[in-house]
Amino acid sequence: YSCIEQRCSVGCKGGLRGRRSGTGANSYGQLGLGHKEDVLVPQSLKDVSCKCQDIRSITGGGGHSAVITGAGELFVCGHNKEGQLGLNHTENVLCFTLCAALSGFCVQEVACGWDFTIILGGAGFVLSCGSNAFGQLGVPQISGPCLIPQKIEQSLKEKVVGIAAGLRHALAATESGLVFQWGTGMASRAKRAHQGKTLPLFWTAKEPCEIEGLEDVKVKRVAAGSYHCVSLTGHLYVWGSNKHGQLVSKEIFLVEPKKIDTQFFSHEKIGAVWSGWTHLVAQTETGKVFTWGRADYGQLGRHAVVPDGQETCTASEQSMKLFCNIPISLSCLNGASQIACGSEHNLAVVGGCCFSWGWNEHGMCGDGTEANVRVPKPVKALGYSEQILIGCGAGHSLALCQNSTLDSGHQKS
Repeated sequence: YSCIEQRCSVGCKGGLRGRRSGTGANSYGQLGLGHKEDVLVPQSLKDVSCKCQDIRSITGGGGHSAVITGAGELFVCGHNKEGQLGLNHTENVLCFTLCAALSGFCVQEVACGWDFTIILGGAGFVLSCGSNAFGQLGVPQISGPCLIPQKIEQSLKEKVVGIAAGLRHALAATESGLVFQWGTGMASRAKRAHQGKTLPLFWTAKEPCEIEGLEDVKVKRVAAGSYHCVSLTGHLYVWGSNKHGQLVSKEIFLVEPKKIDTQFFSHEKIGAVWSGWTHLVAQTETGKVFTWGRADYGQLGRHAVVPDGQETCTASEQSMKLFCNIPISLSCLNGASQIACGSEHNLAVVGGCCFSWGWNEHGMCGDGTEANVRVPKPVKALGYSEQILIGCGAGHSLALCQNSTLDSGHQKS
């Protein structure tokens, strides 16, 4: 549930003003609606403390949400048992609230893990808050939950330009193209896969540790799944768990980064990549969108047919799995201006419409049902909008719409 892009999304530069809405799981108040009931159709936020300011980005984690304004302020809501909202307490928050501890910082990017948050400041430094049970905060001297964002001083001496948060690990890409990893959430799987051999240090690091195997490339951005990592150079390099074929490899676990062959992407360079827990979505520089990995909730957006034309019910499980392990283009998403991945669902903006697909148990696809959505479909309740800004948490979705033609046909703001 993290996002990589080349800062080209609609409205990213100046932010958007408009009507904010949320849908999906809401048991901790992560939709910012002031209550804790799941929402099956997008609902407008009535009381938003940041509503009069430009909003530049929206994202979410296991049960919390984060919004960055054009002024670089961070507003948060939702699950806060481990202090992941950075508000100096552990009570859940039902409405978007300013993270006052970051006053004076210009927040550029935020990445939300399961129960922690990583924050990138304008000067290129990184802060973190929330659970540190697996060293995912990158601040080893903190043993318990961290309730106020703390700067990661050690190891990250160089300016950071991109961050990502997995289930219990985090990544950072620096200005010179290096990648650092920390958090031990994947260490046990790595040890089993490496069969007693000495693991590279970054698998067991509780503070940022440089990734081995990427020395000869310049990484632009990073992304993370539940137990895997991705880096973008124009090509994709992946490492970690391959249980669902998300790393396009025959190995069950990749201890070191491996490049995904460009043949899978029509020999085109990759411009952006996003990661769910166990699936990946990539967009080439020409705008083609590819998906691969786990598919049982419809998160790949493909019709359930194997290459030889057999229907799912008659196809063997193995052939279906092999089919899902191969990146395949979704023509309906060509030219998408934004994409966001939740744990097992996705959003995309194509031509002024927001599309959703994948896991929908809590209504996060916004179609009024709890049935999984197998192929990308427009979120009808959002209608057409001149500008949309989207974001996903693990099981919830958020969208900021401007000049939207909703229901009555009148502009909402």
